[in-house]
Amino acid sequence: MPTLILLNGPPSSGKSTLAARLVATRPLMLDLDVDVVRGMLGAWIDQPHDAGLAARRLALAMAGTHLAAGHDVVVPQFIARDTFIIELETVARDAGARFVEIALLASRDDTLRWFSERSAAPENQQHRDALQLVERSGGSDALGESHDRFGEFLDTRPNARRITVIRGDLEATLRLVETAIES
Repeated sequence: MPTLILLNGPPSSGKSTLAARLVATRPLMLDLDVDVVRGMLGAWIDQPHDAGLAARRLALAMAGTHLAAGHDVVVPQFIARDTFIIELETVARDAGARFVEIALLASRDDTLRWFSERSAAPENQQHRDALQLVERSGGSDALGESHDRFGEFLDTRPNARRITVIRGDLEATLRLVETAIES
């Protein structure tokens, strides 16, 4: 049975890195990074909210197609409202797939520090885009508030499998993610 995995967590918690590691060892698993899809939309930065919604609609269609073909999908995405999660669950159910929701956890201070470190030396366009969006929304204060809202949001998601990120030990965190997927 195919599986749709949501890797949720605050910016710089390792979602995309963990997703890339998962697909590296699983033939035809799709790493469906909504931020990458959003970046494919023309001039998206001028309308980030609308672009984000469009990217999510595209991601849902892609996930449904891939799951229906019998393949796994991992979606690394920071989500602090349940609408998109419910849509992902529905896509999985409609395709006859399992849905696994994983929440990556880090303290507020760690999240702010890691984001600052990543922003000082961004490795890809998604990192640069995240920095620009955070700066537009109020900088580190807004990021800290987003972190806090995420924690409150998780209180409404009892089935989310929570994993505390082990910074500096990607392999250990990956093993925890793999265990959560299999359980």
